Amino acid sequence: MVALRNRGNAPTRKPDVWTPDLLEKVAWRVKAANEPFRGVGTSAGIRPDVFALRGTGADVRPVYRAAEEYLAGLTEKQLADGRFPVDDVSWRHWNNGARYFLRHGICLEELDDTQRARAMAVIRESLSADGYGQMVDLMHLNLTIGELSDNEDGLNEWLYWFSVYGEPENGGPWGWQLDGHHVNVNCVFVGDQMVLTPSFLGAEPVFAGSGKYAGTVAFRREEALGHELFSDLDPRRREQAVIADTLPSDLYVGAFRDNFELDYRGLPLSHMSPGQRGTALQLLGLYVNRAGDHHAKVRMEEVLAHEGDTHFAWAGDPDGTFYYRFHSPVILVEFEHMPGVIFGNDYPSRRHIHTIVRTPNGGDYGVDLLRRHHERHHTPTSA
Repeated sequence: MVALRNRGNAPTRKPDVWTPDLLEKVAWRVKAANEPFRGVGTSAGIRPDVFALRGTGADVRPVYRAAEEYLAGLTEKQLADGRFPVDDVSWRHWNNGARYFLRHGICLEELDDTQRARAMAVIRESLSADGYGQMVDLMHLNLTIGELSDNEDGLNEWLYWFSVYGEPENGGPWGWQLDGHHVNVNCVFVGDQMVLTPSFLGAEPVFAGSGKYAGTVAFRREEALGHELFSDLDPRRREQAVIADTLPSDLYVGAFRDNFELDYRGLPLSHMSPGQRGTALQLLGLYVNRAGDHHAKVRMEEVLAHEGDTHFAWAGDPDGTFYYRFHSPVILVEFEHMPGVIFGNDYPSRRHIHTIVRTPNGGDYGVDLLRRHHERHHTPTSA
């Protein structure tokens, strides 16, 4: 039996006293977020002109209506707390930890039932049924952590901060962010285009053996297909895919790493057999298909257009704990088994998983699309 750590002492709420240690932790995060945004790139720099401002044909009216209904039901104070300009720096303040660092927006726990349902409707209308279900399961597993650590006040299913950016009522660019422990999702709409990154999803534990949501599981398919893909590689292809014997200490492009440089490494998809390629695309689909069906289709077309530049990288033991990633000019996916935080194991285990999806080359938070939108619609004309 693995011992529990921090029992009843997960400092999630805003601290009563800001100690020098806490202020230092906040300061480096603020500094990182205030760094001019470039986006995740390689050592060669940011690749220009990867994304285009265009129509997709997606019916975004339901999510726009859901956002309008949510905003209409807020008080003046709540609107002041939970709404931001579309280019506000707080987009970049998300973080996975349970600690209260730079939290902003409105905590779902503090909304009444109707307001909370309307907030969740905005999220549901943006995602596929599977994507929404996965996110809700992870929120439920956060309560499981609270139950196991006797700290349901500090770790529960509604301790997530929801923010709306921009003006959905006027049809302009807008988006939403859900930010809390193991669920950090950023969603931007520019016309009928949608960007759903950065999206960090994780869980500890990945299975609820008891409690209110007993039977809830997370990341079984992401784990199994990753294992299947690597295990099916022959020795020569494995040698190309493996980038390390041991797992990295953390995800490379987690919170506050919006401008991280990461070069392509691993096995190109073009070097895989047809069967391996099929498994790779099925695995990528688990991450892409978190978006609503039409947007997921558009996104997968974008990913496939860069299939020749897509690499699969691996570290660890397929029969134990491991890390994998997909990396191309338009998508970066990471999966990793992590050491325990709530559980007292200092070694990676399959009971704690982190994943992240990024849009490299300036695509995160829809920044490149927002820039193009501004140039098209707001550039002053000469007299």
